[in-house]
Amino acid sequence: MTEQDFTPKSQTSNVESASVKWESPSNIALVKYWGKRENQIPENPSISFTLSNCKTITELTYTKKEGTDFSFDVIFEGAKNAAFKPKIQTFFERVEGYLPFLRDYHFKIETSNTFPHSSGIASSASGMSALALCLMSVEKDLGSDYSDEFFNKKASFLARLGSGSACRSIEGELVVWGETKSISDSSDLFGVKFTENVHPNFQNYQDAILLVDKGEKQVSSTVGHKLMYGHSFASKRFEQAHENLAELKEVLMNGNQKRFIEIVESEALTLHAMMMTSMPYFILMKPNTLQIINKIWEFRQSTGSNICFTLDAGANVHVLFPKAEQEKVYEFIKSELVAYCQNGHYICDRVGQGAQRLA
Repeated sequence: MTEQDFTPKSQTSNVESASVKWESPSNIALVKYWGKRENQIPENPSISFTLSNCKTITELTYTKKEGTDFSFDVIFEGAKNAAFKPKIQTFFERVEGYLPFLRDYHFKIETSNTFPHSSGIASSASGMSALALCLMSVEKDLGSDYSDEFFNKKASFLARLGSGSACRSIEGELVVWGETKSISDSSDLFGVKFTENVHPNFQNYQDAILLVDKGEKQVSSTVGHKLMYGHSFASKRFEQAHENLAELKEVLMNGNQKRFIEIVESEALTLHAMMMTSMPYFILMKPNTLQIINKIWEFRQSTGSNICFTLDAGANVHVLFPKAEQEKVYEFIKSELVAYCQNGHYICDRVGQGAQRLA
């Protein structure tokens, strides 16, 4: 598919005022994307687990208006939030060619998260995907007749233009984004479901998110991505991601848990290594991040557990493990790892099925 496939042919309805509501989850990449080209095109492919409990809930109310400017208010967690407006403005500018009704309505965007914003749990992924889904529902209400498959593809395409990783939050359980030889229907334009038969070892996977630092990141992901331009190790890293995704595809099918752990943990550390070797360089991990990683390694070595960790662009640690190990892993978290979490906070999550419409 090309960008032109997402331009609507016609809209016949003249809705004066209505509202829609969606919830969309965050996701956690197993193979990381870091670095992007113009128009939110990834420099390398990625694959992620869609989460279940960490999500954004967005209600979009739209009312017919006069004038040709974009008009919207953002209400985050019950209060007007001007800080989000520039990002929404940029998003509207990027997608208006695919959503020509945007200038015809005033939008009230009421949104909230079930997890701390801007702390490395991909809040932009869940937030922008929820907004994209709301806008797709508006388009459908205005007369566009789409199949569910096309609806999801276009929602993913639009979400990508707001936040790259948001395109991986529309569906579940595993989603691939970025064109790569090992995934036949992969695309740079939108995320696609991983459709191979996943081995029972990797079904019903659990994710405990240890909140090491719930504050704002000192370097945003947007800035971090830009620092891949001219990075000394960038080309090799992009090549490595293709190789790791191809191997992880086979691992997810054959059930090799040891190799899964090696790829996932290596990918997490590589992501942060690219940050630490950028110019300017920066570190998003905290001392307690490293303490948790070492504790996980010790626990795995001593018990034979299949527990592993991954990291997003932040200090928090995602602890991944099979559901069969849920009891002993949570006991380990409570006894050994909670001490390294801010105020002892962590989130119990699991792999989910994707977004859903609420109203």
